[in-house]
Amino acid sequence: MSDETRMIAMGTRPLMEGFSLLGFETWPDADTEDLKKVLSELVQSRQKALLLLETYLSRSQCTLLADVRIHGGNIIVTEVPAINAAQQYHPFVEDLVVKVLGKQA
Repeated sequence: MSDETRMIAMGTRPLMEGFSLLGFETWPDADTEDLKKVLSELVQSRQKALLLLETYLSRSQCTLLADVRIHGGNIIVTEVPAINAAQQYHPFVEDLVVKVLGKQA
């Protein structure tokens, strides 16, 4: 197992072009099968990773992603909005806070 943290970004091609310039390993136009493949590899190898997922992947019904989020470990997953939807983007946690604390929060 390497001590190096992999920086991986998955999403639509235009967004991935920017992350590739920052040195991320990118998966342009990734789908849920690609996500499962990457997560399986990371879990099996026990590698450290920062995984940036565009909203459509982050909110997909990938059971392995849900498992990684629940059990934590060496993989940090965060959501990135689509380029054309950044102004309308609302993170999942915002909805949770509103449910718990109400709209005034």
